[in-house]
Amino acid sequence: MTTNTYQIRTIVAGLCACLVAAASAEPANLNQEAQAKRDARIQSWQDAKFGLFIHWGLYSIPAGVWTGKDGNHAEQNAGSYAEHIQMRRKIPNVEYAKFADEFNPVKFNADAWVKLAKQAGMRHIVITAKHQDGFAMYDSKVSDFNIVDATPFKRDPMKELATASRKQGLGFGFYYSQARDHRHPLANWNKYGNTWDFPKRSKEDFITYLNEKAKPQIKELLTGYGDVKVMWFDVPYNMPVEECREIAQMVRKFQPDCVFNSRLGGEVWDYRTLGDNEVSKKLLSEPWETCMTMNDSWGYHKLDHNWKSTETLVRHLVDIVSKGGHLLLNIGPKADGTIPEPSVTRLKEMGAWLKINGEAIYGTKASPCGIPNWGRVTTKENGDNTTLYLHVFDWAKDRQIQLPVSNKMLSCSLLADSSRSLQTQSSTQGLKVSLTGDAPDAICSVIK
Repeated sequence: MTTNTYQIRTIVAGLCACLVAAASAEPANLNQEAQAKRDARIQSWQDAKFGLFIHWGLYSIPAGVWTGKDGNHAEQNAGSYAEHIQMRRKIPNVEYAKFADEFNPVKFNADAWVKLAKQAGMRHIVITAKHQDGFAMYDSKVSDFNIVDATPFKRDPMKELATASRKQGLGFGFYYSQARDHRHPLANWNKYGNTWDFPKRSKEDFITYLNEKAKPQIKELLTGYGDVKVMWFDVPYNMPVEECREIAQMVRKFQPDCVFNSRLGGEVWDYRTLGDNEVSKKLLSEPWETCMTMNDSWGYHKLDHNWKSTETLVRHLVDIVSKGGHLLLNIGPKADGTIPEPSVTRLKEMGAWLKINGEAIYGTKASPCGIPNWGRVTTKENGDNTTLYLHVFDWAKDRQIQLPVSNKMLSCSLLADSSRSLQTQSSTQGLKVSLTGDAPDAICSVIK
């Protein structure tokens, strides 16, 4: 893949004001930590821009299909998420637990998974430690419904991934479903609980579940796996505010540099996670994230072949970063521990693009120039100088693109080849850059 970028530098003195990210929705007195420490923690996460999400568990065995039928039939009115098959098909716990007897991912290789994430240009990994089925993908002492005690695999893949991530220089974090647990008899208080095995429960019952299982398991994850960079909580339905605050205090106590998302609930968070696959249509002033699937399902689905192209994924990354956001891109490994080849291919291709264009992504700030119709803009500041990165989606020969800036131009050249310059022209309408020749990159050509 031929990938080239251009370079635009201006002397700043009041370009367009870049958005300043809000520190957090976390109350100022939570754990009495200094504002500067919170800002540094969140800024480190924001600068990373790109992470790997992994949905892997017992649901990888049925892989979206139960009793010969696709678990995502339209009449189920339940979307297309393979990891929700127990809820959609109302599989009794006694039946669902039989998947544990089969789960033996002998082809799992933590070093290879982390190497792939690093090759893709990702800066951290977040993996499902416990999804809504209540099964722990680690050696939990709180519940024996876990991968070490209940499966023939008898290994802790979370421990292996945490070690491999540290060794290869990537951050590591956990997904944890705190508000839904189909296994625990007292957790059925929230929306989409286990109504087929258990009666409806009260708030008091639900808090008992949190105290008996969720909070002790969260503590296990925070204290047993070294540095945890991200705690990714999910489905905050009916989470009592006081319980959210207590969990937040646990994160602060055991992992002071760990960030956690808004799906904990109670408006206690470091950054906001938008809806599944939701991308903001505008620049946001708060730290935010899009979590995105490569196809339609988070967990591995054997019938889901609706893969997004590499071009679509790269442009999503650029779009999100240009609006001040962070992309957490998902893969769903198979039950044998291998990663589907379409995911591998796309991750490697994204990594090839980032190897040349990563400077225009990592550590950048949101566009100071709005959202142009020809692509997107990211920026970096260095003293009195500002570097603009123009990500051109719609490249056309002999075309000019325009920016609403009036600052003095220092240079305009290819990021990959600084000897190749582009002509610029200043006017009362702003700065014009002339595009000449064929598009340097078929996916996204970046001008610096």
